[in-house]
Amino acid sequence: MKKTLAITPEQIASFSQLHQEPAWFAEMRQAAFAQIEQLELPIFEKINYKHWPVMAANAPTAVKSDLSLMPSAAANLSADQPYAVQIGQTTAKLNLPAELAEQGVIFTDIFTALQEHPDLVQQYYMQVTVKPNEDRLTAFHTALMNSGLFLYVPKNVVIKQPITAYYVQDSTQPADFIHHVLVVAEQNSEFSYLENLQTAGDHKNLANVVVEVIAKDNSHVHFSAVDAFGKSVTTYLNRRGHLMRDARIDWALGSMNDGNIIGDFDSDLVGAGSHAETKVVAISTGKQIQGIDTRVTNIGPRSIGHILQHGVILEDATLTFNGIGHILKGAKGADAQQENRVLMLSRTARGDANPLLLIDENDVQAGHAASVGRVDEQQMYYLMSRGLSKEVAQRLVIRGFLGAVLSEIPDKNVRQQLTDTIERKLIDGQPVK
Repeated sequence: MKKTLAITPEQIASFSQLHQEPAWFAEMRQAAFAQIEQLELPIFEKINYKHWPVMAANAPTAVKSDLSLMPSAAANLSADQPYAVQIGQTTAKLNLPAELAEQGVIFTDIFTALQEHPDLVQQYYMQVTVKPNEDRLTAFHTALMNSGLFLYVPKNVVIKQPITAYYVQDSTQPADFIHHVLVVAEQNSEFSYLENLQTAGDHKNLANVVVEVIAKDNSHVHFSAVDAFGKSVTTYLNRRGHLMRDARIDWALGSMNDGNIIGDFDSDLVGAGSHAETKVVAISTGKQIQGIDTRVTNIGPRSIGHILQHGVILEDATLTFNGIGHILKGAKGADAQQENRVLMLSRTARGDANPLLLIDENDVQAGHAASVGRVDEQQMYYLMSRGLSKEVAQRLVIRGFLGAVLSEIPDKNVRQQLTDTIERKLIDGQPVK
């Protein structure tokens, strides 16, 4: 097979030594790197991305970023709120209130976690959800990860303040963003985590992001994200949830990117009574291509997995929604429902909504709905006849279409942030600051 990377094992080893990584982690990197060439790229139905530069990586080196790239929204974070700001590989801000630290909460960058909590990280890092050698992109990620965050919430801890993270992909210089977030919710814990992903600069780079959420028995994780990678960034974004008995994850994901992106969002409902609600809104503009593959796998009995995805396409852009609900043998009483809808506001836009149900068990509930269509001309005519411009009328139609998903997101702050992001993207098409 033709070589895809101009990187050596010695460069990876040097990067590991620089960050004082434990031996098991350095060995994991080397083992994954050795397998990259033998593994295949993952397949996502009707998403043709294999010619994208998803593997054209720079050598792994420590790159410092200018702290002036800090997003304005992160400037006034409250001292009593847990938060983190990372710019490229640089952790610019990190705050964990003392009362949370006293309860055993761990919230730190991934390299500090590897030094201070190596056994805890080793127990979960790419062991439960995403496997290091699952495919070529996960092996690439394992070998070259260069930034990230670790969040651990102990048993019975309920955090009322939202945990907020800002991640800035630094494209002011050649610097790939290979980022890992590991979230562990112990039994009976509950918290809200919001991450903001964005780009500064316009140098052509790649982003490879893996997020692992392990939700143990009776835990409840509210996971929200606003993804706004820049036009110059080619992105693979993999979010995985592993849910144990009676655990719940509420996913609220806004795909507001300007560049080409593959979004791979999966929830494995392992425990009896586990529950995942996945809500996705997306806007594609210009000539960009967004492919979003959302899967829920019902493994445990009485598990519930729901997918709700709405997307809007303008200009010459492409948006594909794949929704997969899979009920495995033994998941009696399981429930898998999904809705995938795409609205096109241009004759040159391309959209696809592909629902798939795989049922291997009796005594279950399952259903799906899908639609791809153009904006209602009568709606537009009515609004414009009332004196609105075409641009304003389009924004109102889009708001109404995406509002069906936004209204289902229980956290009003996340709803408002997504609404503001959508409005800015529609008005000027610029990356969110």
